[in-house]
Amino acid sequence: MSDPRKPPSASPFAQLAALREQLPAGSPPPVLVKDLPAGPARAVVRYERKGRGGKEATAIEKLGLKAVELERWCKELKAALGCGGVVVDDVIVLQGDQRRRLEPLLLGRGVRKVTVS
Repeated sequence: MSDPRKPPSASPFAQLAALREQLPAGSPPPVLVKDLPAGPARAVVRYERKGRGGKEATAIEKLGLKAVELERWCKELKAALGCGGVVVDDVIVLQGDQRRRLEPLLLGRGVRKVTVS
């Protein structure tokens, strides 16, 4: 509801515009994919249920990373997706069906080709 004491021409947005100069500086712009170091050449993302007691899982294979890097990627992907996961051999296994959400994350990390099956 409008305040009967204020004239109709007084806009709250005009008052906010006057306060814009008092705001602190914003965060730096996000890092673009072209600014990232080159990541793995490819990744294969698969959906699995077999051998898991009916539970859904998403496997990321063919990254070609060292064990330390795989652990770091697993930790960061789990945090970004809000799910659990583990590294088994050379495969990152995440809980749930994460196929649609994984592709943009992997491309953002510098993976050049993501195959989702």
